[in-house]
Amino acid sequence: MPATPASPATPATPAATPAAPLRLTVDELAARAGVTVRTLRFYSSKGLLPPPELGARRVGLYGMAHLDRLELIEELQRQGLTLAAIERYLAQLPDDSSSLDLAIHRALVASWTPETAEEATRAQLERRAGRPLSEAHVAQLAAMGALERTADPDVFRVDPGLLPLGVRVLDVPIPLETLVAARAVVLQHSRATAHELHRLFREAVWKPYRESDPAPADLERMKGLTDHIQPMIAQALVTAFQRSLREELGGAARGE
Repeated sequence: MPATPASPATPATPAATPAAPLRLTVDELAARAGVTVRTLRFYSSKGLLPPPELGARRVGLYGMAHLDRLELIEELQRQGLTLAAIERYLAQLPDDSSSLDLAIHRALVASWTPETAEEATRAQLERRAGRPLSEAHVAQLAAMGALERTADPDVFRVDPGLLPLGVRVLDVPIPLETLVAARAVVLQHSRATAHELHRLFREAVWKPYRESDPAPADLERMKGLTDHIQPMIAQALVTAFQRSLREELGGAARGE
């Protein structure tokens, strides 16, 4: 997909509340997701995004479901998946996937992606967040690893995969020290899982295959399997994590 220039700035949209569901124009949705309107329309034309609701004067309005799905698509693209692979990945998701389901998918997919921070001014950061950000908000986002401060107080290094998740946590009453501790737990276990999966794949698949002296064309096909293996592993991790989360929350509800 050809790169396109960034869309013009749009005013920050207030965060959604239970009384006021998120309703975004196409320009606002593109700004929140950090993509261009042209890219958004391209995804829609391929059926990767559901059609918008029609508001007054037949203006298309997008909600949280569109933003969740768009952020997942962008994460899959950052991972390097082709459009066809993204279509296959999304086709496997249940039609009633919740925001939590898509957020877990996006977070797990992001663990396969090399760390590539983007620089953003405070104005650009607030445009991506869809809300004004206080210094306390910036501190919370930094604690979650969603951004880093630079020598310039108005410029930040932003993790495009973590920022959407971090913004949603801002309205949850969690102490800053708890966020730091939670991030440490996530990093510790995700790195351990990635290390073990890499070791298993290397020892059980790659090593025996290379020792069989395959032809160059076969090696290329073997490398191409990673495009299919990574989404399958991500799906397995999603399933295991959701099951574990249900068990933990169920135990807490029973007072165990």
